[in-house]
Amino acid sequence: MLICTFMDCRTCGKIGSMSDLIPRIIGLDIGDARIGVAISDPLYMTAAGLECLTRKNMKTDVDRVKEICKRHGAIEIVLGLPLNMDGSSGSQAEKVKSFGRKLARATGLPIIYEDERLSTVSAIRTLTIQGVKTGHRKDLVDMQAAAIILQRFLDAREPQPTA
Repeated sequence: MLICTFMDCRTCGKIGSMSDLIPRIIGLDIGDARIGVAISDPLYMTAAGLECLTRKNMKTDVDRVKEICKRHGAIEIVLGLPLNMDGSSGSQAEKVKSFGRKLARATGLPIIYEDERLSTVSAIRTLTIQGVKTGHRKDLVDMQAAAIILQRFLDAREPQPTA
């Protein structure tokens, strides 16, 4: 028996329930202007960019991320933590932690913070190698940065092979 994994499947016409969803992990790259969103595969091995949200205000932003988590059956949320190059926490990291606390209260999901240093640089480099011009496509950069942050988290939690 095949279970539809979409809340509103255009193929079969079924409107699913949360129990029909395959649990995923959501990754976020939170900036002042945009929030890049990424999602894990069902096996928690790979991350892919999902969408980019333009920031409005804290309540709207939290509600929009909450809806994404609900739509995709998220079981946890990974937030990129913008640490300084020396590893210290600055004002931007405090903004992310504040968002994380509000998101945790709104969703009831665990929030994990992942070091996001150089994720934007890596995102630009990856997109450039793929032939994507990033100058006017900051939304793509933010989605790719979210995917890089989530992939780092997934790689770190993956069990190490035994000899």
